[in-house]
Amino acid sequence: MPETARGAVAEAGPTPPVPGRAVRRRTALLAAGALVAVAAVAAGVLAARGSGASARPTAADGLRHTTVEVATADCGHGWSDPKPGRQVFELHNTAGTAAEVYLTDPATGAVYGEVEGLAPGTVRPLGVTLGNGSYAFKCLPDDADAVTGPTVRITGSKVRSGPAAVPITQQELIPPTLAYQKWIQARTVELARKTDVLRADVDRDDLAAARKAWLPAHLVYERMGAAYGTFGDSDGAINGTTAGLSGGVHDAGFTGFHRVEYGLWHGESASGLRGPADQLAKDVHALESSWPSQRMDPADTGLRAHEILENTVQFELTGRTDYGSGTNLATARANLDGTRVLLGYLRPLLKTRDAGFAELGTWMDRSQHTLDGLDHSGKWTPLAQLTRPQREKVDADLGGLVERLADVAALTDVRRTA
Repeated sequence: MPETARGAVAEAGPTPPVPGRAVRRRTALLAAGALVAVAAVAAGVLAARGSGASARPTAADGLRHTTVEVATADCGHGWSDPKPGRQVFELHNTAGTAAEVYLTDPATGAVYGEVEGLAPGTVRPLGVTLGNGSYAFKCLPDDADAVTGPTVRITGSKVRSGPAAVPITQQELIPPTLAYQKWIQARTVELARKTDVLRADVDRDDLAAARKAWLPAHLVYERMGAAYGTFGDSDGAINGTTAGLSGGVHDAGFTGFHRVEYGLWHGESASGLRGPADQLAKDVHALESSWPSQRMDPADTGLRAHEILENTVQFELTGRTDYGSGTNLATARANLDGTRVLLGYLRPLLKTRDAGFAELGTWMDRSQHTLDGLDHSGKWTPLAQLTRPQREKVDADLGGLVERLADVAALTDVRRTA
């Protein structure tokens, strides 16, 4: 993945990506086994209504709608006639500050759905499917303690409740994050060793050997995707693209693996490549030396598991990071490896929360099988040489996997509980 792609969203196209910044996404509604984004019905945020609560057996969408108050004193007020099935709660913030709202199991704290950033005086819908059980709304006003409303119970239902998940705390994310950091430490050592081989090949004018050495070194870096945000400026120096550089591939600011790639596959002489290869090796060794003192943010760990392959689809599968080697599919495979490693560390937290975790593993295997079919003894099929069925298969498998990884980002998003 290019350094400009870390967490960025960009349109596919034939040119390198423009720089972007990650936008942290809060999810809200449980569906398909995990938390997904909640959107206001139709036009978005509904118009403010009076403070009186009401339940309408049916509405234009055919669902039962219940207006529920969100306030410190009246959290959950209005839900006095609980019914099972698919329904919509219209959350009306009658307080003077914005608030988050969770529909929870009061015994376990599991969340069935949530709305964040509910502004004062506004109403937003929360759609859920409820079966037998106990439920309570939890209101979390800005700059105030959380308040849990009255518990309601549903019995005698033949409908099964939608999935719920106990929120993950930052404390729970620290052990897998520390374990992943140690894994990255070992990768920086491997990266330095393989980059030194690449530099030595260039130094002795053996560009054929350098072309063979380039990909193994580059793939080590590509497996480290969840740590790019912690690398800081090192990421751009080691794996930067020409995005934002007025001189393009000839710009002095174009450095790292892709600069060396461009020279190796565009006929540049060994003498011309010695400087870029040497600088790449120096930057890699600087990363190796500095990494032990770096600290990843545990709150971002799950989000990165999604972003690695999200960026793969946006950048690698569009060919926007190909500077001559034609190895984007090898990079995609390395990104898949990196995602699998991170999911392994997160597995203890996810296996009891994500009803689709087993299916996620199936999609990981499926994507791996598809990509491995395009590796011919280390010679990867370039994107431009894929047949239409091959292209459609790659896009479908990786796209489906990214969609399911969004659940991981949602479930590991640290939520306020008090």
